[in-house]
Amino acid sequence: MALPKVILQLYPMFPSAGEEGRKARRALGTDSEIYHKIVHEWDDVVVEADKMGVWGLGTIEHHLHSEGYEVGPNPGVLNARWSALVKNANIGALGYVMSTQDPIRVAEETAIIDHMCDGRYFVGFARGYQSRWTNILGQFTGTEATVSDKSAADHQNREIFEERVMQVIEAWTNESISFDGKYYKAPFPRDTGVVNYPARQIAGEAGALGEIDDNGAVRRVCVVPKPYQKPHPPVMVAASKSPESIQFCARNGFIPTYFMHTLTYVEMANLYVEEGAKHGIKYALGQNQNIVRWPHITKSHDEYLQRLRDYDLDIYKNFYGPFFPQFPQSADEATHIDAMQESGIFIGGTVDESIRQWREIYDQAPAEYITLIWHWAQCPKEVMMDELQQFMDKVLPELEVPEFAAAAE
Repeated sequence: MALPKVILQLYPMFPSAGEEGRKARRALGTDSEIYHKIVHEWDDVVVEADKMGVWGLGTIEHHLHSEGYEVGPNPGVLNARWSALVKNANIGALGYVMSTQDPIRVAEETAIIDHMCDGRYFVGFARGYQSRWTNILGQFTGTEATVSDKSAADHQNREIFEERVMQVIEAWTNESISFDGKYYKAPFPRDTGVVNYPARQIAGEAGALGEIDDNGAVRRVCVVPKPYQKPHPPVMVAASKSPESIQFCARNGFIPTYFMHTLTYVEMANLYVEEGAKHGIKYALGQNQNIVRWPHITKSHDEYLQRLRDYDLDIYKNFYGPFFPQFPQSADEATHIDAMQESGIFIGGTVDESIRQWREIYDQAPAEYITLIWHWAQCPKEVMMDELQQFMDKVLPELEVPEFAAAAE
């Protein structure tokens, strides 16, 4: 038996005196002094968490959050910095929003970071559900980012996502590539290739085979460097409700990362096993599964409710609620706190209460990975680190999982 692999997922939520304080300090996300303090405190957080024995340290890609909720526009920069600070933990991001990204540039950037941390690296991908920034940075044509609503826009978003994720994999694992995707092509233009490349002679003689054709045009490209890990770093995919995302992960050996209620997680974890079997891949239940929770470990249940109120209510009500209708909402604060507990994504109370709730999940479907999110720095660093230490010391040992071997094909 083994213990689940714990990932501390960090994105700064600029602190304020609740919702009204945030309104009074508009636009809080532009406060450079706060961000300067936070980004340097981040160094201390990752070093301390590494010493506690977490398996991974992650962040996000989110842009344009003037409200100050999730200020995380460049995960690669942060991961590169952490590679010089962290001794044992894996680092990564959950993750790159591929509908807004160039797949070749993502392949290059992540391969570099993989080398910088000697292979202690994972790469996360996400579809992108926030139209305020995905439409702008992704330059969608006539569509909007969606939250798995089965619309035409949702279908296009998924097509772009899956195409570009698989192109990153190809760029990592093939000596050279030629993409003729529906949404992304390389070399470009496809009909002629890149003509009149000035250094075509040496590229044809010393570059990858097939890069230069008989007419001197660039017909394939070699994406370098290649990752340190072979065939490539572990790949995680954010999922909030869609079975199609789980099936995509199962077919390709990716790790779905569940921002879901336990009942839905259990259903999807079994779907992952079933989908793998359809493609000749034998997964154990819980293998390659990553469940996400927002925890608080407190001295009393009343203290737990207070921390939900102080650190989580604002973002749950004003940010999660509008985007994720599966998470219950309420008009008044007291009932809203109840709704947060019913959402299935918050977990906590005393150590004993926390263990009981985690065991209820693991008795239905274990998870090889656990991702924990605190709304730091709305939640002060010292509170977050104390709760993480209690989780690692007291809760985690109660959650043994099988020693998962590589999936059999």
